[in-house]
Amino acid sequence: MQSMTISALRAAYIAGELTPEKLIANIHERAEQFRDRNIWIHQLTIEELTPFIEGLAHKNIEDYPLWGIPFAIKDNIDLIGITTTAGCEEFKYTPEKSATVVANLINAGAIPIGKTNLDQFATGLNGTRSPFGACKNSFDKNYISGGSSSGSAVSVALGLATFSLGSDTAGSGRVPACFNNLVGLKPSRGLLSAAGMVPACKSLDCMSIFALSTEDANAVLSSAESFDEADEYSRKNPSANNTRYFGRQKLPLTLGIIDPSQLKFFGDGNYQKAYANVIEKLETTKGITLVPLDYSPFDEVAKLLYEGPWVAERYLAAEELINTNPEAIFPVVRDIIAPGGEPKAHQLFSAQYKLQGFARTCKDQVNKFDALLMPTAGRLFTIEEMLAEPIKHNSELGFYTNFVNLLDLSAVAVPTSFTEKNLPFGITLIGDTFADRALLSIANYLETIFPTPEGTGKADKPRMELPTVATNKTVDVVVCGAHLEGLPLNWQLAERGGELIDSTTTSKSYRMYALAGGPPFRPGLIRDTENGEEIIVEVWRLPITEFGSFVAGIPAPLGIGKLELADGRWLPGFICEFSGIEGAEEITELGGWRAYMNTKSQ
Repeated sequence: MQSMTISALRAAYIAGELTPEKLIANIHERAEQFRDRNIWIHQLTIEELTPFIEGLAHKNIEDYPLWGIPFAIKDNIDLIGITTTAGCEEFKYTPEKSATVVANLINAGAIPIGKTNLDQFATGLNGTRSPFGACKNSFDKNYISGGSSSGSAVSVALGLATFSLGSDTAGSGRVPACFNNLVGLKPSRGLLSAAGMVPACKSLDCMSIFALSTEDANAVLSSAESFDEADEYSRKNPSANNTRYFGRQKLPLTLGIIDPSQLKFFGDGNYQKAYANVIEKLETTKGITLVPLDYSPFDEVAKLLYEGPWVAERYLAAEELINTNPEAIFPVVRDIIAPGGEPKAHQLFSAQYKLQGFARTCKDQVNKFDALLMPTAGRLFTIEEMLAEPIKHNSELGFYTNFVNLLDLSAVAVPTSFTEKNLPFGITLIGDTFADRALLSIANYLETIFPTPEGTGKADKPRMELPTVATNKTVDVVVCGAHLEGLPLNWQLAERGGELIDSTTTSKSYRMYALAGGPPFRPGLIRDTENGEEIIVEVWRLPITEFGSFVAGIPAPLGIGKLELADGRWLPGFICEFSGIEGAEEITELGGWRAYMNTKSQ
């Protein structure tokens, strides 16, 4: 079977061994084998997929990091023209535009494959609370998939998508990752826009990403993230959490772990043993120090989510249906949401005061370590067990997850091993707000410590070692346009391990022109020692082993030559053939390419 990682698919496309049409046809064929897993609420037909595939014809694969990459969308997130149900037929509507994150991913070249099953209204951590059928585990159909982002996780685990979007309020982007052997990224709240997502608890929700590796999760995050005025909770990503910091984690690491006396596995000896094996392995890994912490304040915060007034937010999301057609709501979900109309305002303030007190204690502990490390879940239940005790067992699934969004933390679930029953087990790394790239970097290192066993569908995923690049094995490159930090082609530097080392200007010997073509739009620099100006540029340091592939992807009339900087250095950088500027607009904005593009977007 074709490897579904981003790098493997891109290599196959570039080599001419695969086309998006062939990949989609293969996905549709294989999807028939897994109909009994109840993955999809709506899988896009070939006719519905045609506009997305045709849209790739005008996009150069080198310019679009997710070109031809298939992804699945939890069905509480909007895709233009395709019904959104949130797991409830009576609630459904057809959006006139895609959610901001979905639009960002499609603009990066990704192809939406379908809308996935979920615990109705994203209320649950198990995947059985859906009128479309319980979504079944990708490794053993007798076990739960985890929820509420159940179909999103299973679609990736079974090779029907490279990555998927879920949502996370209490652990829905992490628990399904654990149960299906995936990386599950729960970003900092507001890093991914929630515009176009049906809310569960609007003040706590965030979109999540399921992927086959940390490299893929980081690549998807880089294309998906953006500040969005349409989302009241959207927040700008600080520079310290930029994509270039992924994979740069250095040893030693100090990880906080739960005091053994406070661990709970709810009768699952296999998960208890798997976690003990992880801890034993880490304790013998040079450069890693494990320090026990007091979990009780985190547990107290976790209890607030469902025992406190935040259930009122879930009530708000489904209020109209509860009042007009309550029988349309899945029984267990209705029993959870309906009481949300009862809490009084004073109860909310009382709970917020209590949360604030715990938050200070918890954050103090979080900031003592590079990350917290704990089991993602304490037990993997069978579907039969979950249906027998739906409230009790669902609560147990959230023991290690419910506190994260209430405390405004970031988290990434990482697969580590398999139990004696050949079922996946994993841990979660937790950090402060906007620690996303730091956590992904630690997770990336853990992938080298806990390699995925053969036969799991992920054995061929790429892995990154901690960088130890020496100065004489790097090359500094000057960029001035779409490769600048935060702009559309910067990923071509970031994915090659590039590091921004200087923001400066050229000497007063250059003129900049807006070249024809795009998107993405590009400038061209022409040397003019008589009439030139200083041009704002950045200097990026690349591993020398990555320089050739970077240069090979540069389209005419651009190329790499030597550029003179204001301090007199001559470094390799982007230059343009004179023929390329014929009829082009000269850029005279003082802020260079960024300022020019800002004027074009207004």
